[in-house]
Amino acid sequence: ISKVNGSIHAESGQTYRDLETVNGSIRIEEGATVEDADTVNGAISAEDKAVLRSASTVNGAITLGEQTRVEGNVETVNGGITVGKLSELKGDELSTVNGKILIYQSTIHGQVSTVNGDITVGSYTQIHGGILVDKPTGMSWGKQRTPRVLIGPNAVVKGDLVFKREVELIVHSSAKIG
Repeated sequence: ISKVNGSIHAESGQTYRDLETVNGSIRIEEGATVEDADTVNGAISAEDKAVLRSASTVNGAITLGEQTRVEGNVETVNGGITVGKLSELKGDELSTVNGKILIYQSTIHGQVSTVNGDITVGSYTQIHGGILVDKPTGMSWGKQRTPRVLIGPNAVVKGDLVFKREVELIVHSSAKIG
């Protein structure tokens, strides 16, 4: 399904190939299966138990419900990413440039990365590919805010924690990192 202007709705329990829109959101109902969900100006929302190959937007948030599976990457430039409980992301990358990342009790096989956003790794979350906070490129106006990386109770972050800029790092005493 491909549109220039308008939203796309994937119905519960149905299987779809690629969903693409330029100016519109993509909504994937509970239990739907989608290959790639791509938009330029719009959010992507996948309800509980949805299955996707990948999700990508430029200007919009990505919200994944509980028990969602993503085989590939989840990426946005200007928007946050929320991963619901008991989800599994198998791709190399979960990334945003300008947005918060919130992960709840899920498994992320790749790297979690941002430039200007905060990262919250919720309790019992596992990240196998490490965390990257990259430095901003290009010109910036005014003082840059310091991103916060919070690693919650019983969370496990395998791989490196790479911070190419100043961050506020908070690690719960029961979390395991490195």
